[in-house]
Amino acid sequence: MGNIIHWILLILFFIFLGLLIMSLGLVLLKSIGIIFRAIFKKTNVSQLKNLKTTCIWTLYIVVGVVAVSLLSQLTATTPPIDGDNSIAELIKVELNGESQWINIRGIDQNAEVLLFLAGGPGGSQLASVRHELPELESEFVVVGWDQPGSAKTFNLGSDLEVADYIKDGLALTEYLCERFNKEKIYVVGESWGSALGVMMASERPERFHALVSAAQMVDFLETELIDYSKALELSTSKGDTEKMIKLLENGAPPYYGDDVTWKIAEYISYLGHEMDNNPKILNPGYDTLRDIFSVEYGIIDKINYVRGIIQTFNRVYPQLYKVDLRVSYKTLDVPVKFIIGRHDINAPSELSEDYFKKLNAPSKEWIWFENSGHSPWINESDKFINEIKNMKNLHF
Repeated sequence: MGNIIHWILLILFFIFLGLLIMSLGLVLLKSIGIIFRAIFKKTNVSQLKNLKTTCIWTLYIVVGVVAVSLLSQLTATTPPIDGDNSIAELIKVELNGESQWINIRGIDQNAEVLLFLAGGPGGSQLASVRHELPELESEFVVVGWDQPGSAKTFNLGSDLEVADYIKDGLALTEYLCERFNKEKIYVVGESWGSALGVMMASERPERFHALVSAAQMVDFLETELIDYSKALELSTSKGDTEKMIKLLENGAPPYYGDDVTWKIAEYISYLGHEMDNNPKILNPGYDTLRDIFSVEYGIIDKINYVRGIIQTFNRVYPQLYKVDLRVSYKTLDVPVKFIIGRHDINAPSELSEDYFKKLNAPSKEWIWFENSGHSPWINESDKFINEIKNMKNLHF
């Protein structure tokens, strides 16, 4: 039922939006016509009444757009899971005084809790985790979190800092431990989420059974410099003059200001396209349209899904230029597992290998995913699911 309501509201939204665009166009044309007639003193009362009627209808349509958008927010949901002790909740929680959204799914709500940390900052993977890793729900209570500045938690403040993510992530951990009566939970992070997982585990190791990091980020500035150089090298070797010129115009990172996202996107999207066309990688990764149009997101959430990727990333990512896990997080008092795509040219494996060698932990394991790029949890999802299930062997 939730899925049907979601699509009905979405169709209504686009109908109202189309009508609004046409109505605004009519208002503009009629207004211009009246102005010209007024210049030549040919305006009559009927023309003004006609404009007034069009404006009233435009107002009604605006109300319709707003009403449908708000209703879609209220009816956003996550699909149910069969079972007497199952759980499938899309809920708002208070973390350090801020309202944030989480998705909780599992066949048995008494199972161990697994918190999935999305990439970004600003990325939302509430829906993609459900789509790509559904089998985890048979073993764990899987929790997705829309971090500050992403999709359903797009409460973007000017003072949003990296420390807020750590603080809120730990507050969420405490909430999950208390709600499900656990001393510890498991945490899985991918890309930016892999670094956040390290930071959280370092602060409160007693709350985590183990940490799994996919596409481990280590030194953010060095990563950007390597990625930029790789994209420049590729564009030069391929004779892609337009891309090469654009990269040279932007110059090498670090970047600051209002166009950080767009400058980084010039080479990250280029490397992403290269991975998409690599026959050794099993599939291209994200199905962004599928994820955005999932039932977890209302219409406003769908808009904020994109805003988070652009605006939050732009604000928070430059703060990460100072982060090098090899310097600040040499020791973790939890078992760790690194899952690295052999063909990842976004998060350089030489950096994660160096960090892995230097990292002190109760146990640590390095696993190559031979047919993966930057998203091993999607590229080889079945293998990834098995590795996460085996993570219970790291239960200390």
